[in-house]
Amino acid sequence: MKKIGLLLFVLALIGWMLKDTFTQSGIEDLKGGFAEVGSYRNENNTGPVQRIYSVTVKDTTQAQLKEYGDLMPHNKYGNTKVYYFLEGKEVPSKLLPGDINFDTKFNNNCFALYEKSAMGNVGLVRWPFR
Repeated sequence: MKKIGLLLFVLALIGWMLKDTFTQSGIEDLKGGFAEVGSYRNENNTGPVQRIYSVTVKDTTQAQLKEYGDLMPHNKYGNTKVYYFLEGKEVPSKLLPGDINFDTKFNNNCFALYEKSAMGNVGLVRWPFR
């Protein structure tokens, strides 16, 4: 009887872990209507990894910008930037490494910038180019 009880407990535990694994929330569950337009990742695997994304947002009033940025890949000692643009405006699809990540003609369309630094510090800046 003890073996059957233990077996049922283990099966229930495995079932609970599998359910939890396959029902994790993701980007599609966030409010705001996000769509990734462009991305860049440098090829340096031995030094700082730089990840840059340009993303459009349908609804800026309810958009979960910080949560979206938190779900993006990040490496220890790397840097992740997410530039947010309103859907329907011009958005850069080609992103570049360094301090200036896209053509300056898109600056006025960028309404927010999420950045996660090499040490894991997170920042969200509204209208970063004003």
